[in-house]
Amino acid sequence: MSRKLVLLRHGQSQWNLDNRFTGWVDVDLTDKGRTEAFAAGELMREEGLQFDVAYTSVLLRAIRTLNIALDAMEQQWIPVLKSWRLNERHYGALQGLNKAETTAKHGEEQVTIWRRSYDIPPPPMDESDPGHPRKERRYAEVDYNALPDTESLKTTLDRVMPYWVDRIAPDLKAGKTVLVTAHGNSLRALYKYLNKVPDEEIVKLNIPTGIPLLFELNDDLGVISYRYLGDPEQARLAAEAVANQARKS
Repeated sequence: MSRKLVLLRHGQSQWNLDNRFTGWVDVDLTDKGRTEAFAAGELMREEGLQFDVAYTSVLLRAIRTLNIALDAMEQQWIPVLKSWRLNERHYGALQGLNKAETTAKHGEEQVTIWRRSYDIPPPPMDESDPGHPRKERRYAEVDYNALPDTESLKTTLDRVMPYWVDRIAPDLKAGKTVLVTAHGNSLRALYKYLNKVPDEEIVKLNIPTGIPLLFELNDDLGVISYRYLGDPEQARLAAEAVANQARKS
């Protein structure tokens, strides 16, 4: 018996459009992002996917994407669980900065290291910054010391994995069909774990917005197969566009 898991990156956000490092900043979808979310739901409906449970982060762009996709599938009734552990990677002091301008200032090699390397985080956010998660009500119940001021992909995976082990994996092992709607880096972390991608190879992976990635897993949650739904060429071009975001204007 195979288990089905779909990873869905949120639709285009306003800061995706503005080419800014977003991280944990709570930015909404653009009109295009809403369209992408609905199209993702249509693709999942056409695939015949019947979800038993959905997971998302506590950030608006992921929650909005999930709700729109569920509307498109007419599966609004399924249980939805939200966790900060599925949040985007925290980009530290880079949050809010324009990616191309940051590249012009620090060089493409350094920005690529901050964006895509496995274990090198950007400079940390100052704890006095009003945008620090320790100052936000939504994280009031989270252990103070667990809230990041910057993250690498490695530390993002470290915080995602307990939620995978405690909540998502048990649902899959119970035979449930699961939808996870989250962010480029929290999903990259799960992709790395599921596909056993080497640390040095994960730098090349880019996940496009709004295109469902369907995994079929065995009883032990090993990967049988995975593919983007819809047109493979569209997914390839969308991933390429993500890779090019930090290049100089």
